[in-house]
Amino acid sequence: MSPETPWTRSPMRASPSPTLPYDCLASLHFTKGNIFSLTITKDFIFTGSSSSKIHAWKLPDCAEMGYIRAPSGEIRAMLAYDKLLFTTHGDCSVRAWEISPIQKFRLKKITTLPRRSFFSFPRKNIIKVSISCLAYNIKEKLLFTGSMNQTVSVWRISEKRCVESFIAHEGCVNAIVINEEDDGCVFTCSSDGTLKIWRRVFRESSHILITVLSFQQTPINALALSTSPSFCFLYSGSSNGTINFWEKEENSGRYNHAGFLHGHHFAVLCLVTIGDLILSGSDDATIRIWRREGDNSLHSSLAVIDGHHGPVKCLSASVMESDECVGGLLVCSASLDQTLKVWRVKVKCDRVKDNT
Repeated sequence: MSPETPWTRSPMRASPSPTLPYDCLASLHFTKGNIFSLTITKDFIFTGSSSSKIHAWKLPDCAEMGYIRAPSGEIRAMLAYDKLLFTTHGDCSVRAWEISPIQKFRLKKITTLPRRSFFSFPRKNIIKVSISCLAYNIKEKLLFTGSMNQTVSVWRISEKRCVESFIAHEGCVNAIVINEEDDGCVFTCSSDGTLKIWRRVFRESSHILITVLSFQQTPINALALSTSPSFCFLYSGSSNGTINFWEKEENSGRYNHAGFLHGHHFAVLCLVTIGDLILSGSDDATIRIWRREGDNSLHSSLAVIDGHHGPVKCLSASVMESDECVGGLLVCSASLDQTLKVWRVKVKCDRVKDNT
């Protein structure tokens, strides 16, 4: 690492689980504040923090690739897809970046949203407020942003304009996910304790509310989808430490509450699904890994990763490339203990790749 970097290598320890061994491949401590956001591509890890810098790391060894300064305050959320990176900033804006090839890392800014001249409705309807979450519809090339003022906004990146903004909840919008594999429905959750499903009106820019899911009156912090041609499961992480999940009926399209996962002692802050695995990060400083058995609602707890010393704020995961049958998962986690960690979780590849 360069002498000027605010990151330091921290001690690593192997913490094998009886049922699912895992190893810490890299551990970095950020000395300039908290890490608020994390996303990964095939080659890079990107982190956003209370500083105004976007840091990049090479996977899987966390070799430092550099940073981009965006002098607009803390970076609370980020999302990467292919060669695109979206980041939110303390000035209530979203920036879109193009990721350069791996040989010579750099980020090229595509646009900053909102832009004064690109609203398709009166600008007086837009309130400047912090953006809390992001989701990207790959097929439609639409970026969804959720805000602390209860609204969801939809941006058409190719035209660099906002095409819709609507009040979605009675509290802060904490997470958004999109079911692109099936019907394109948009799922939002909030501190008001509700989970809502929205559908885009055909050939229009507006979304309509389909249903409201509410099983426990506690703030919902995180969402994740697990889909295949034959099933769809929706997971939500709550402030009481519970992960609720719903299963979609094949014929009616209705989501029925199918159960909940207990294990965390405090609030669930982030969720990731990959294949039949569910990963959860919590205020109790642990990461839990769960497996859904086939396409039914039975789940088993596979491992508890306890390498952090503060709330696990962000998670990302991908399948590791390996010549062996057991390659496993590459899991990246960021905590309010100011550390970024990369884990290798050994799991049979066919169990991971079946449903991806």
